[in-house]
Amino acid sequence: MQLLSRRRILKTSAGGAALFAMPRGGKADDYPSRPIRLVIPYTAGATGDQIGRLWAGKMPSLLGPTYVENIAGAGGAVGCTAVAQSAPDGYSLLLGNGSTQVMIPLTSARPAYDGINDFRAIYRLVISTLAFAVHPSLPVGDLPGLIAYAKANPGKLSYGTPGVGTGNHLVGEMFKQKRGVTDIVHIPYRGMGPATNDLVGGQIALVIAVVSSYLLQLNQAGKLRVLAVTSEKRLSGAPEIPTVIELGMPDLKYAGWFGLFAPKATPDAVIGRIADVTRTAMADSKLQETYRDQGLEPDTNSGPDQFQRLVEDEFIRLSPVIKSTGLKRD
Repeated sequence: MQLLSRRRILKTSAGGAALFAMPRGGKADDYPSRPIRLVIPYTAGATGDQIGRLWAGKMPSLLGPTYVENIAGAGGAVGCTAVAQSAPDGYSLLLGNGSTQVMIPLTSARPAYDGINDFRAIYRLVISTLAFAVHPSLPVGDLPGLIAYAKANPGKLSYGTPGVGTGNHLVGEMFKQKRGVTDIVHIPYRGMGPATNDLVGGQIALVIAVVSSYLLQLNQAGKLRVLAVTSEKRLSGAPEIPTVIELGMPDLKYAGWFGLFAPKATPDAVIGRIADVTRTAMADSKLQETYRDQGLEPDTNSGPDQFQRLVEDEFIRLSPVIKSTGLKRD
């Protein structure tokens, strides 16, 4: 895509703020001089919560006292708005992902924040994947079986996600549209934790969830059944679960991510300091192993520039997909 088109798309993302308005200068010599807050825009115990707390747990020895604050709601939009409106001084950070930084701003008619122009990307922590998981009582053993069941029982299925406009929601609507099962009802939750609990409890029959150690444990215990994952390759922690590509549904392939963000005007020196200590933390083999055990792939060589570019490219790539699936709300 030519630069002109790229600029036009990104400048109109959610209000027309300046595209590459990066603050320069600033000192990090005395940073931090007080505790740092990491806002996780999901409920405690959710995949994002686990990811963020692992990072925060490494920071006291590398950066300074760091605490987690869970601000859930609207698929992550409530927590993101809180950080976007915080002072740009490096003391309020966000654990964001493709849903919060790209999907929600793209699908909202009046977004409360701009995923491109209200934040600075710092470091991508992990690459994630999604899973189609059903209640064990549902008489299906694989994804094609789920499609057949949905067609034979119109209007009887619903699926849970952590909210409207999330990547989970996008994959769910693509699944419905491409497989001719459009009457499956979407049920948005305040987070993936409550949705998974309702699946285990039998209140809903299907979730499209970010893969986590908890989800894999529930699958192994027979409390839910994971039918497929949206990654390109099978998970090392659960090699028995097939991918959507293997099942002949490559259009459902989806790779998500979680990473650190700060308010837009945060100084370069502070952004660089956080990125540097995060890179050091991510080089820890024990931390990498812990992330992999959760079905996540740690990123050991991220940074502000490439992560910012990834977010912008994702915005451009997903814009037409969202319009084609009808997720764009006028």
